Amino acid sequence: METTTVNKFRDSLKSFVEHVVSQHMPLRVTRRTGSDFVVMSAEDWERDQETLYVLQNTSLMRQIADSSATHNAGTGYAPTKEQLDEITGI
Repeated sequence: METTTVNKFRDSLKSFVEHVVSQHMPLRVTRRTGSDFVVMSAEDWERDQETLYVLQNTSLMRQIADSSATHNAGTGYAPTKEQLDEITGI
């Protein structure tokens, strides 16, 4: 995570915001008082919130673990060629 001071952030607000949004990299802004803050794009924040939701949901995590286990064992669901063609639109 890149870091800048609040003074530099204020002086170049537009370029910092463009960089944060286009590069999907949060920016830590430091203050003399020591209470830093982080700037990130709304898209990245929403993605992180969705990830936190899944990680905190024990039922979803159990389903993911079960699916991973059956996949690794080769016993998971395997669609037919016709089903794959329908899914892919071929």
